[in-house]
Amino acid sequence: MTTTSRPEWSQKRPSWQTLVSVGVVLLALLAPLRALLYYQGPPMEEGFMLVFPERILAGDVPHVDFLHLYGPGSLWILAAWYKLFGVSIMAERIFGFIQLAAVVFAMMALVRPWGRKVMVASGLMGVLLTMTAIGLTALAWDGAVALVIGAVWVGLRARRWLTPEQVEQNAFSENRAGRLLLVSGALAGAGLLFRPDVIVAVTLGVAAILWGLERKHWIRWAIGAGALLSLYVFHLIWAGPANAIKGMFLEPVFDLRGGRSLPRPPSWDTFDGALQKVALLRPQPWPLPALESPAQAFIWFFLLPAATIFIVGVGVWSLRRSPDKWRARVIFSVGMVGLGLLPQAVQRADTTHLAWVSCVTLTFLPAAISEFIELSPWRRRHLGPGLAMASVALLSLTVIPHFTSRTYLDLVRQSVNGKIFGYPVTYEGRTFYLGASDIAPAAQQMLEDFGPQMSSGDRLFVGTADLRKTPYSDAYLYYLLPHLTPGTRYIEMDPGMANAEGSEMAEEVANSDWLILSHVWDAWDEPNDSRVLGPDEPNEVVRAKFCLVGQYRAQRGGGDSDPVMFEVYRRRAKGAECPSGES
Repeated sequence: MTTTSRPEWSQKRPSWQTLVSVGVVLLALLAPLRALLYYQGPPMEEGFMLVFPERILAGDVPHVDFLHLYGPGSLWILAAWYKLFGVSIMAERIFGFIQLAAVVFAMMALVRPWGRKVMVASGLMGVLLTMTAIGLTALAWDGAVALVIGAVWVGLRARRWLTPEQVEQNAFSENRAGRLLLVSGALAGAGLLFRPDVIVAVTLGVAAILWGLERKHWIRWAIGAGALLSLYVFHLIWAGPANAIKGMFLEPVFDLRGGRSLPRPPSWDTFDGALQKVALLRPQPWPLPALESPAQAFIWFFLLPAATIFIVGVGVWSLRRSPDKWRARVIFSVGMVGLGLLPQAVQRADTTHLAWVSCVTLTFLPAAISEFIELSPWRRRHLGPGLAMASVALLSLTVIPHFTSRTYLDLVRQSVNGKIFGYPVTYEGRTFYLGASDIAPAAQQMLEDFGPQMSSGDRLFVGTADLRKTPYSDAYLYYLLPHLTPGTRYIEMDPGMANAEGSEMAEEVANSDWLILSHVWDAWDEPNDSRVLGPDEPNEVVRAKFCLVGQYRAQRGGGDSDPVMFEVYRRRAKGAECPSGES
């Protein structure tokens, strides 16, 4: 005889102890928030996450009017967010914080079956990895990971309703599971709208969740995913199939990698990435014995796949012992998702990319350790939570402390004392925070001098001082000058793309009214194709068609001996020469 009642496990509400555990992690998330809201931001990455959604609101199309290497989902949702709350760095960073908090709490929900201690350990590890990687920049990757983890959690909940005993005894189960599978599929589809490259993680994760279920359950999940993925049809029509496919699949895979990849494994005694070398200019003390920072990154590179293999192995072991065991299915599913995310860490082996994958794998490691202890021959179940918490302490305090605990504690200290490492550049109510005290005043003065001279609708091109080399860009300047139209589709500048033979950059320079060329990235040096110089035509256009009207030096107290950081050029009137003193 079947019933329509819910099973006992589904009726349990979180205890006050569980709520306290969640509160502890929430406090850990909030502790560095004040600093992170005003902290330095990555000039290109945060710049384009401010500019791209605003350009969509202005009618521009990704892959057509500006280079975009991922799916449209994050731009659509941020455009809607900016429509509601205005375009500002605070709005963007609050959205970024929500994405990171979603990653942490979704992982805690997956770890909850192992008890509160393990859940807290997992949550704190998640905080250390997410809040220290690249600040609160609202990147598409963070949103995609949060959605994929959410899809896994909901899918596993559906699976729990579909045990043979549950379906036989409870008529409510099948309907409940069906609705949850639809939601799981929709969340996964949304994640793929953000980042199509999470397809491997989604495929492995859903296979681990649904394997062994009936065909109708797979179809139900696919309907949920298809409903969201159908929005790609609109995107293909909007941007054009050729442009969209090139921007989302061909350029990221075939054009981007040569200029962005780093040695695998990372170097033991030095950072290979240019931006990480900049971080060494502001070293922070660490009281405990630890390897040098590059050596920690080297260890991390091997630790991540080892942890992934361990989690998958524990999941397989547990499933073979007890195929219907709920926790075994959770471990195996999360392990497969982590396996699918690994290429993101390997393709550019710096600590930011390692953290973007570790926020799943290393965050779940305490649960896998606890399960391993319980499965082992001695079966000392009470040891599991203690060892799980010890693993978090070991990793964050001695193995990779410079990229987790040290950075986190520095941010908390800044939040408390108000001495935040970020130098504001403000123009007409908009602010961006740079990480160099000598460059921010130069940018500020430049905007105050030339912003009023730039008429609404003028075309502005922001690029490197030598346009043969385009490793990075000061994209935040487009955000600070919203009354101007970007003069290039290369708002995000990547080596081997913006400066490639046959790119549109020379023509875009020629059609611009103003140029801001930056010397900030002159010293960029990575062991990849970013060293390769492109054609000189864009520089020739600058010399032939523009007049240098302003130079702004780093404020280091040396006067004219200080290096020039920014050069401002204005289009030369047709047939005219540059005024005396300009060139």
